[in-house]
Amino acid sequence: MADEEDFDQDAVAAEWGAELESEDGGDGEDRAEMDEDVAAQWAAMIDDGSTGEIAETGGGGGERVLNQDEIDSLLGFDLDAQALTDTSGLRAIINSAMVSYERLPMLEIVFDRLVRLLTTSLRNFTSDNVEVSLDNISTMRFGEYLSSIPLPAMIAVFKATEWDNNALLTVDSTLIYSIVDVLLGGRGTPAIRVEGRPYTTIETNLMKQLIEVILEDAEAAFEPLSPVHFDVERLETNPRFAAIARQANAAVLIRLRIDMEDRGGPIEVLFPYATLEPIRDLLLQGFMGEKFGRDAIWESHLATEIYQTAIPLEAVLDELTLPLRRVMDLEVGETIVLNNGPDDPVLLRCGDISLTTGSIGRVGDSVAVRVARGIRKPKSALLGRPTNQPELAEAV
Repeated sequence: MADEEDFDQDAVAAEWGAELESEDGGDGEDRAEMDEDVAAQWAAMIDDGSTGEIAETGGGGGERVLNQDEIDSLLGFDLDAQALTDTSGLRAIINSAMVSYERLPMLEIVFDRLVRLLTTSLRNFTSDNVEVSLDNISTMRFGEYLSSIPLPAMIAVFKATEWDNNALLTVDSTLIYSIVDVLLGGRGTPAIRVEGRPYTTIETNLMKQLIEVILEDAEAAFEPLSPVHFDVERLETNPRFAAIARQANAAVLIRLRIDMEDRGGPIEVLFPYATLEPIRDLLLQGFMGEKFGRDAIWESHLATEIYQTAIPLEAVLDELTLPLRRVMDLEVGETIVLNNGPDDPVLLRCGDISLTTGSIGRVGDSVAVRVARGIRKPKSALLGRPTNQPELAEAV
């Protein structure tokens, strides 16, 4: 095709030269030589593609051509610094909606606990020496993960009942054959995958038992944070049938490694962010210690400090409501008559909270109040309305 284009260009140049020669009869020979030189230059430029350079760098004020470094910078591709914090350009815009798992610190703690629980459970399940390790926790698009699943594999679609959403658990083929070999008493020789053969019923049932063991431990790992129950809905071998979210949705991928001496393989747990949204506030909390939830030692220390706290206590003999004019007309030495008598109960109050009642008396040179009953929290305080009248406190 390139030879035909060169031939056509040479023919056109020759025709132009013949026309110019016929028009100019005086110096036809000089003009013919010049035209042949021009035609030769045209043909040479067509051969080496220099016409494109002329079009791009022509003196007519053409647009500036970006080099490869400028294009990489515009698209956000930096081979020298691949850190997510240094992304720029279009990549930063695309990844702006992605939430890094590092913003969910409690999630890593939960799966560290899952690793410890799973190590014990798989040792009991296989009666073999099993080591479970957490490879990494990453964030990616759901569609990218489906495209990256190494086939053949077994994908379990399970539902988080309390969170009302689904997640995926993928078991690699190497781990499938290793588990089957261990459970059926194999000699430890690596299994050879037969191309085109689907998983047998025995392999599928054994993998379902393994997946149920993993999900039970996952429930125990999430329980201190948020109780949840994982139900296996179906097992798939084709990633297209395991689509539980849109292709562009963000998801958290957890990769675990299971090793049984010289055998084993990886398992992957994928949680779409929509699944983790109900417990997002809990996952944002910082890790404050090995224990989750209540801490008896801290509760005891807090109670001791509260009991030693000094609070002001008021003894209210009576409360009287007067008009503002009457108050403004009060003079020094004027007497205000209260409705309580010497034997009437006195209200003990802390701030706006009425605590209890007692009888007034004297101990030595001090005025004292004898508490008539134990301190109870009044109902009005529970409703947010302070009790100021003695008779209300007596009725509680």
